[in-house]
Amino acid sequence: MDMEIVFPGGAQVDAVLSNGMVITTDQDGSAPAPFTLFLSAIGTCAGIYVLSFCKQRGLPTEGLRIVQRNHTNPLTRMVEEVTLDIQLPPDFPEQYKEAVIRSANLCAVKKHIENPPRFDVRTSVRDLESA
Repeated sequence: MDMEIVFPGGAQVDAVLSNGMVITTDQDGSAPAPFTLFLSAIGTCAGIYVLSFCKQRGLPTEGLRIVQRNHTNPLTRMVEEVTLDIQLPPDFPEQYKEAVIRSANLCAVKKHIENPPRFDVRTSVRDLESA
């Protein structure tokens, strides 16, 4: 999926996706900061897999949630551990508890962090006449 990163003003930086959707970020607080979106992608991705797992099996989802805790090293200020606590409804069947964890571990964001892509950052001159 390609995207174009644009600078609409102030500290706002948007990602315009190839389908036209826009993801807005802002360091000044009018939208989530880019790093906040990055971290939220971990929990929401796992959430998609957990919700799908439950719906496919007709399992209860009322009250289902994931609490994500990001543990940061105070010296490096880097996140060293992410904990996802899948909080299940009281009537959630015991036999599915390990399986729901396995479903969360299928998250594509988590897999990409565990096996990171290479980055190639470069510059080019934009042709404004063809834009």
